[in-house]
Amino acid sequence: MKFETNNKPLSIFAYSSLTDIVMLLLIFFLLTSQFVIQTGVKIKLPSAKNNEQVAPAKLIVTITEGNQIFLGDEEISIERIAGRLDMLKRQTNESNLIIRADKSVNIDLIIKIIDAAKGVGIDKFTIETEKAEYE
Repeated sequence: MKFETNNKPLSIFAYSSLTDIVMLLLIFFLLTSQFVIQTGVKIKLPSAKNNEQVAPAKLIVTITEGNQIFLGDEEISIERIAGRLDMLKRQTNESNLIIRADKSVNIDLIIKIIDAAKGVGIDKFTIETEKAEYE
């Protein structure tokens, strides 16, 4: 007695299951990529050898090693900086704040200044750096 088997090689590949898997992976990565968004201030630092020159501006905040804050040439407290930035922004119509901070300054102070600037409508920030010399 001879039994007939159905173990014949497939002549056509079924793409439907592969398409389902690809669609599920695509949905998974689209959904999880929404949770990877980084918060904070986005800045573009200049490269080490080709330091970009910052255009002269009226909205310049300088922070010294001793945490003294200067708006232009005037020393100012952190509590008064929002009002002064608002006044300068109205006078100059600039929306780019240049921050010149000593490398030993705590990041909390820089974030407070950026937060105060955002509160008055300044939405662009530049952190000034020095040109690094490599040997």
